[in-house]
Amino acid sequence: MKMRSWLFAPGDSDKMGKALAGPADIILLDLEDAVATENKPLARKMVHDFLCANAKEQDRIWVRVNPLDGPFTLDDLVTIMPARPGGIMLPKVNGRANVELLDHYLTALEAANGIKTGSTPVIVLITETAEAMFHTGDYKGAPRVVALTWGAEDLADSLGASSNRNPDGAYSFTYEMARSMTLLGAATAGVAAIETISGDFRDLDALQARAEKVRCDGFAGMLAIHPAQVDVINAAFTPSEEEVAQAREIVALFEANPGVGAIGWKGGMLDRPHLSRAQRLLAQVEGR
Repeated sequence: MKMRSWLFAPGDSDKMGKALAGPADIILLDLEDAVATENKPLARKMVHDFLCANAKEQDRIWVRVNPLDGPFTLDDLVTIMPARPGGIMLPKVNGRANVELLDHYLTALEAANGIKTGSTPVIVLITETAEAMFHTGDYKGAPRVVALTWGAEDLADSLGASSNRNPDGAYSFTYEMARSMTLLGAATAGVAAIETISGDFRDLDALQARAEKVRCDGFAGMLAIHPAQVDVINAAFTPSEEEVAQAREIVALFEANPGVGAIGWKGGMLDRPHLSRAQRLLAQVEGR
């Protein structure tokens, strides 16, 4: 499954169709923040119908449901699961227990709708509450989880902060820590780390710089709020031909020298971590 770009679209809007028609790897139909309370019943029905109308694309169509500490989650799931969404985004978790509760709900709804048990994957927003920050490393082996991501705006609200930015526009310490803890938590769990949104969808240069930076750090993809961001994100998280050629050369070098822990290459030394990174890159682009 490609996870480079995750594009949000409101669940009560024709933007869903426009999002699906574009190049985003995953479309996130939103039943949470993008939908007013009075519109949530309509949005659930629209998302259900959209999934049914686009059954051939269902693997790309995921749904962000409402948080489990509110009154809407079960209604969301009961309405959308018969239409077989490609996956679920769970927001505002407080820890692993929320994921396990969601797994129970999904298991029951899969059984009720003739869906293979455990086949609905989940991405979790793991930093949107203060409590959640203390549990970012708890998702190893958590059921259904394939990716972790983070959010800065809801975290700021949880903390009572008036801003989450430094004077230069960069995230302040707590929010950079949230990003790092998400990356570490994803690595611990063995799942993909997904970068949060860039709110200024007009500044594509800044988006490109940020996407390229977090990819180097270890993130596998990024959330998007506007279709114009998708091509930039896809490009940033797609290895270049030069990177792929270099990875092939490194793998071939170690294959030609079995049992060697370190080996000279282009005036420097390569060791097993270099091989591991090269193999991961090739697995991403070639399925090796």
